[in-house]
Amino acid sequence: MSARPNTEPALSVRPDDPVRPRVAPDAGRLAWVDVAKGICIILVVMMHSTLGVGEAMGGEGFMHHIVAFAKPFRIPDFFLLSGLFVGRVVDRDWRLFADRRIVHFAYFYLLWLVLQSAVKYGQITDGAGPGAFLAHLAHGLVEPYSTLWFIYLLAVFSVAVKLLRRVPGPLLLAGAALLQLAPIHTGSTLIDEFCVCFVYFVGGYLFADRIFALADAVRARIGLALLGLAAWAALEGALVFTPSGFPSHPTLASLPGVSLVLGAAGALAIVAAAALLTRAGGPVTAALRACGERSIVIYLAFFLPMAGLRTALVRSGVIEDVGVVSLLVTLVAVAVPLGIERLVRHTPARFLFRRPAALHLVGEERPRPAPGLASARPT
Repeated sequence: MSARPNTEPALSVRPDDPVRPRVAPDAGRLAWVDVAKGICIILVVMMHSTLGVGEAMGGEGFMHHIVAFAKPFRIPDFFLLSGLFVGRVVDRDWRLFADRRIVHFAYFYLLWLVLQSAVKYGQITDGAGPGAFLAHLAHGLVEPYSTLWFIYLLAVFSVAVKLLRRVPGPLLLAGAALLQLAPIHTGSTLIDEFCVCFVYFVGGYLFADRIFALADAVRARIGLALLGLAAWAALEGALVFTPSGFPSHPTLASLPGVSLVLGAAGALAIVAAAALLTRAGGPVTAALRACGERSIVIYLAFFLPMAGLRTALVRSGVIEDVGVVSLLVTLVAVAVPLGIERLVRHTPARFLFRRPAALHLVGEERPRPAPGLASARPT
């Protein structure tokens, strides 16, 4: 097992690229990563939208079943995909590494910590004034805030891998797996989510070569890949919707060990599905790829349109079906951030989604565009 993959996957330069690797001419290798990220970010937004609507309307709809099915692999796949690229900079000097893997995420985390908190100023301060708001922001420096915990953890995971890069791969993976299996519940999002999710980031880091090889193999053996995905989906569904009999672990999928295996299997299933969709092409694949290319845009800004439309639909009572309301809220929560990003892309407000050049520790890499990929990058 190689601790540092030699694969240099093709990625375009875009606002959510923490590593900004060189662009290679293999468009297929670029596309499936973006499609996989697109699937994942939609599932994340779907989860927040659906659960919020269900709570507000006091019921469940068909979207709740999709959310439950995706629960074992929704976050693991995101971290696995993020871990694929850390090997490109893990041995570089700390200045470059910090720019690509720490400052990048810290910038967006701190910016949107302030913005999201400002929207909830009254709720946060409860009449206590600016002092309480500043205390809230200070607490956000040590405890990830709201949905932004994922971005916070990406920086932490990157630092952890760099510090542990001399540890043999099997030992690092085993240690991360033990953290996931251990019943660690401290109440701290930082600690608890680190223990649960680090193994998937490490898996992406250690097995990057093999994961890219899997995507290539899937595109070469479509029939076998479809059979594998069908078998995975059947097993996933059976474990997710079968009660375990244990109050602390309501379903078989949530049992220790089972959840770890399902997280890894589901992440690889998304890789395979994304590779197949990339080969098939079409408008659905293009839409997923567009979402993946700007996944951080969606992740940062989906909360406001989600909350706004949910409140409007629930109060109006125009639509009574929980599933339909959940679907509409999900679609709007995904689409609106993309629209905002397009509107501000060439204005001073682009700092919302793109780190200003003045805040780079080192210069940005400017790769030569590969044939057919220019349209995939925002200008």
